[in-house]
Amino acid sequence: MHPYRTHTCGDLRPLHVGQQVRLSGWVHRKRDHGNLLFIDLRDHYGLTQCVINVDSPDFPKAESVRNESVITLTGTVVQRTPDTINDKMPTGHIEIQIENVLLQSQAEMLPLQVNSNAEFPEETRLTYRFLDLRREKLHGNIVLRSAIISSIRRLMIEQGFMEFQTPILTSSSPEGARDFLVPSRLNPGHFYALPQAPQMFKQLLMVAGFDRYFQIAPCFRDEDARADRSPGEFYQLDLEMSFVTQEDVFTATEPVLYGVFQEFAAGRIVTPPPFPRIPFEESMLKYGSDKPDLRNPLIISDVTNVFQGSGFSVFQKAIDDGAIVRAIPAPQAAAQPRSFFDKLNDWARDLGAPGLGYITFSEGGAKGPIAKFLDDERVAQLKSVANVGEGDAVFFVCDKPTGAAKLAGLARTKIAQDLNIVEKDAFRFCWIVDYPMYEKDEESGKIDFSHNPFSMPQGGLEALMTQDPLTIKAYQYDIVCNGVELCSGAIRNHLPDVMFKAFEIVGYPQSEVEERFGGLLSAFRFGAPPHGGCAPGIDRIVMLLADEPNLREVIAFPMNQQAQDLLMKAPSPIPPERLKELYIEVKLPPKKPDTVEKKVTQTG
Repeated sequence: MHPYRTHTCGDLRPLHVGQQVRLSGWVHRKRDHGNLLFIDLRDHYGLTQCVINVDSPDFPKAESVRNESVITLTGTVVQRTPDTINDKMPTGHIEIQIENVLLQSQAEMLPLQVNSNAEFPEETRLTYRFLDLRREKLHGNIVLRSAIISSIRRLMIEQGFMEFQTPILTSSSPEGARDFLVPSRLNPGHFYALPQAPQMFKQLLMVAGFDRYFQIAPCFRDEDARADRSPGEFYQLDLEMSFVTQEDVFTATEPVLYGVFQEFAAGRIVTPPPFPRIPFEESMLKYGSDKPDLRNPLIISDVTNVFQGSGFSVFQKAIDDGAIVRAIPAPQAAAQPRSFFDKLNDWARDLGAPGLGYITFSEGGAKGPIAKFLDDERVAQLKSVANVGEGDAVFFVCDKPTGAAKLAGLARTKIAQDLNIVEKDAFRFCWIVDYPMYEKDEESGKIDFSHNPFSMPQGGLEALMTQDPLTIKAYQYDIVCNGVELCSGAIRNHLPDVMFKAFEIVGYPQSEVEERFGGLLSAFRFGAPPHGGCAPGIDRIVMLLADEPNLREVIAFPMNQQAQDLLMKAPSPIPPERLKELYIEVKLPPKKPDTVEKKVTQTG
């Protein structure tokens, strides 16, 4: 007999009754019934109930073992009596009559309970992550993650993609976030950067003639944590294709995402290909966001014309100063109590807005604080543009375009949630397309890239030479699912002249572009195919399919909100002799009385 196990804790069934078996695992739970001691033994595969009689010589050993200790049990499989069968457990029709107990590893007192769904502080969970990972839900999420990645890999290979690995130690690139820097001992004063994405390498693979590339790529960005963004590192399905249009990328990507979501949706609806294509400007108008949740049926509309010259001085003055008015419908909300409208008004004020104006429509006509300023013709126009009718209400946001879009988008989400009209048990996908190539910083007035700097502008070099930069669109696109951005991508700029001009517009001279991206430019000068790709986020895909609100729940060893690994104690100070080898001197910032965490700045 094997020294540790003949079966796993999820194997045994009634067909094994009478067999002598050996199981190893963790003590999940103990129940003392006087003359009998029940032990639920757990491993990766499941749970098996085991029982030992008080007369057994190993009873004291079994009685003294703590939860989460590792033990090996030898015994005979017996059928449970009808009144003790547990149909909720795969092994619930049998139990093990224990004959021998061998303690492999005694557990100390537990800082968190593994056999409980009780909530524990984040600090405790991350400090003892190995215990947290034993808990059923989190353990299942990590297993699900593995299965999802295996499915994605299979689907990519079926689409004709080949898997390659790209370097981790590389040079800095303008991806929009801070790099993690790694000092070079052999090249004093020089630093590697951990890749924010394998952007240039995957383009180089296309220039090298590999045609279809993918990898499950680790990416590193020194940015703040959010519920849908893990600090430090994340993983993405990185892919690139040669001789393709934007539609070709969509056609290759959609079966992969649809396939993996369909496989793990557990009965939930998944948008079938082709996914809807929504231009950026349309998305900002209709949904107030470039990450629209299409489970929400509400559509925002522009009703600036309705209020232009209406006599409602609050809106009129703002419109004269460049503001716009957005309308958010609220189906069948006219019958809601006054408190419904007051709470939404207070919610908007909490966000720093003046409030949410509204009108309701019932048999008595248009009612509400703003209704008296609109004549019958304007009311009819409003109902037509906002697509509202009897029994409905409509809310208004008045602000400059950027602020109006943001608040209207948030109000759209809030109103749909309060009315409970968001579709349930569905994954609704769409592509957001036609992103602007450039944007203007409202404070500095500086023109910058709005998305990926390596994208091909629509219209190519001629557009860069002749158009106002803020009117140029790019072959850039995102995949959004349920309001979560899963993916960014683009058709790439593969022509040096176009690349120089694109960067010149944001203030990079040709010499600096050559210095920073010399390897890529060199490749482009030796025959580069038109190419493009995208990179769906693995962590966010798993988060959606696991129905978790936070990425921490689908990553085995995440950092906390301060980008600290509490288990491995990273980041940590480095001994002076090591820093000396790297020609680095540490200069700490002045201490702040209320600052608990120290921020270390390294200069080389």
